[in-house]
Amino acid sequence: MLRLMRALCLFSAAALSAAAVPAEAAGDLLVAPTRVILDGSRGTEVVLNNIGAEPATYRISLEIKRMTPEGGLEEIDEANVTAAERAALDMIAFSPRRVTLPPNQPQVIRVGVRLPDGLASGEYRAHMLFRAVPDAVPAVAVDPAKPAPTGVSIALTPIYGITIPIIVRVGDLGATATIGNAWVGETKDGPAFEFDLSRTGNRSVYGDIEVTRPGVSEPLLLARGIAVYPEIGARKVSLRVPPELAVKLKGPVQIRYTEDREVGGATIDAVDRVVK
Repeated sequence: MLRLMRALCLFSAAALSAAAVPAEAAGDLLVAPTRVILDGSRGTEVVLNNIGAEPATYRISLEIKRMTPEGGLEEIDEANVTAAERAALDMIAFSPRRVTLPPNQPQVIRVGVRLPDGLASGEYRAHMLFRAVPDAVPAVAVDPAKPAPTGVSIALTPIYGITIPIIVRVGDLGATATIGNAWVGETKDGPAFEFDLSRTGNRSVYGDIEVTRPGVSEPLLLARGIAVYPEIGARKVSLRVPPELAVKLKGPVQIRYTEDREVGGATIDAVDRVVK
């Protein structure tokens, strides 16, 4: 009962304040938090909630993803993982691995880590995948009085999935980041506010971006959860914006990158730029 009350409180907080308890949704699945950091001393919990109207089943697993210089995440086949990535898969433990969720009923996933002896200092990461298991499609009886269908018939069933990073930090680690050039670009999906973000150190950086006009306290743009993972030293950040906001973002602005507010919200970097 206590665990269920904690789960309910977690989702109530997420609904009231995204900053207090980040949550992410895909299909009818809501997951909170969206990022887990472990140091080996204690475990934690991830809470799932089915926000749909029907029961749904989800399979839970770990996979390796690497960040690209464009900021995307590429899934890596287990045959091609590095020793550090293999160690992450082996040391992260979780339960259960398959859940069936009634509508609007939270389910706790317990997550822990078993650090092997002699593990080198560093940041180890795997991504926890929550993938919907589609319902079995009942067989359709064939009416012998009707002519047999010809050709090939294909039915496509969408399978929804969501991943969150599970990060294990071992030893005394640190990192910082620097904001580079900034511009308004054009993507296939419309205009975007874009800038370069570089990282130094032996762990990832993660935080929020705020763009303001000099002398104006109200921000033009806020973006949460911007990360640079250790496998790359720099990436391009591309934030989709409406055309009317793209116009306002051009000219002199201040860009501020801050730590997640759950860990203090300290400034990582702040720069003045003239955006073209």
